[in-house]
Amino acid sequence: METAEVPVVNMTALERKWAEESASKQPALEDAYTERGFDPEKLDQAVIDTIPKPTGWRIAILPYRGAEKTKGGIVLAEETQRKTQLATVCGYVLRMGDLAYADEGKFPTGPWCKEGDWIVFGRYAGARIPIDGGEIRLLNDDEVLAVLNDPEDILHM
Repeated sequence: METAEVPVVNMTALERKWAEESASKQPALEDAYTERGFDPEKLDQAVIDTIPKPTGWRIAILPYRGAEKTKGGIVLAEETQRKTQLATVCGYVLRMGDLAYADEGKFPTGPWCKEGDWIVFGRYAGARIPIDGGEIRLLNDDEVLAVLNDPEDILHM
């Protein structure tokens, strides 16, 4: 991977160090989070490639983690954001197993969701897999309850 040149003009040693670290930083799941919440457009393909590939009829989802600030401007602690992510019933579909929605008898109208959708699932559904930057869940294809346009359309506790 090529590193970007860091301009040295009018920088303190500490600012130079931060700029160099930033230029050589590997893509991470955290990069896709903004102060408004998760932005799938900022999710690097290298990060998606590190997510475990679901087998069979399973789906890998990233549970919703809310914004860093409330609509009123109150900054939420990292612990509060983490607890919201653990208790959420909403997630972003990252990857799907080879057999997800392949059973035409069970899914006569086709798949209920696809990669890139926001979905609703049961609070205790799926297996929780801790990863750097949070957790993912592996759900069975029939555990998807609904598809959302925007995760902010529902209330999160």
